[in-house]
Amino acid sequence: MLMSIEPKKRDVALVVDDSPETLRLLTDALDGAGMTVMVALDGTSALRIVDQITPDIVLLDAVMPGLDGFETCRRLKRDAGLANVPVIFMTGLAETEHIVRGLEAGGVDYVTKPIVIEEMLARIRVHLGNARLTQSARTALDVSGRFLFAVTRQGHILWATPQAQKLLADHHGAQADDFVLPPSLLQWLEQTKGKGSARSQAASLPDNPQLRFYYMGETAPNEFLLRLSKESGTALPPEFTSELGLTTREGEVLAWLSKGKTNRDIAQILGLSPRTVDKHLEQIYAKLGVENRTAAAAIATNATRRNS
Repeated sequence: MLMSIEPKKRDVALVVDDSPETLRLLTDALDGAGMTVMVALDGTSALRIVDQITPDIVLLDAVMPGLDGFETCRRLKRDAGLANVPVIFMTGLAETEHIVRGLEAGGVDYVTKPIVIEEMLARIRVHLGNARLTQSARTALDVSGRFLFAVTRQGHILWATPQAQKLLADHHGAQADDFVLPPSLLQWLEQTKGKGSARSQAASLPDNPQLRFYYMGETAPNEFLLRLSKESGTALPPEFTSELGLTTREGEVLAWLSKGKTNRDIAQILGLSPRTVDKHLEQIYAKLGVENRTAAAAIATNATRRNS
């Protein structure tokens, strides 16, 4: 019995340029490379097209009448569904300031005119490959149940796993796409990024201290990965923690342990490595005079009941 093989999906390229000659050149080349090509003569038309179809890559002329390429790119990147679509700028301007403007607007690359087709196709292949790897990684995060999302330096959400979207919606009362980091968290992000110990530092919303934000790192230019955690009722009474000689962090680890969380769960919740959690547990067992997690959890549960 012969198995039917689905034809490979054709990549979709959106070419935006006010030059009919350039459009014709690129359309022929991209079609010959096995891609589906959409064309727009200006930025406004391009924005209308992406409302209907999401391209896999955008080739964007930098200088056009009306809405130029830089502003067109900025508007494309505001749409969460297009934030990760690679944009290659095409420009006759080789000055550094124009190259920088294109990259700051959200472009991943640029080529100068007149366009060398072989070079353009090579760059397209590289950026399509990178985009697929990024999408695969995010799909894996979605499936794994992680509470992760990425923001720009201005605090706008680029993408979020379903779990993070739900948690933001539950606590913020809005869709994840509508959520923007408030000034206090923007200041925290600016101070935290780049620090070696940043992952252990958390912040919370001024009006919702239960929702904790952990900085995980910079995953791309102007893309910062954050982790969410709902931490209400997760700490042991401070008096009890102090009485047993536990540090605040050890108290947090023990509290999560008493709720049945695994070492790996605790590491994810508190933004620690599993190895660090193991070390904390060794100290906890020694201070409590117990030999295993069951006995330690029992002590923590009793402490919580007495102080509830």
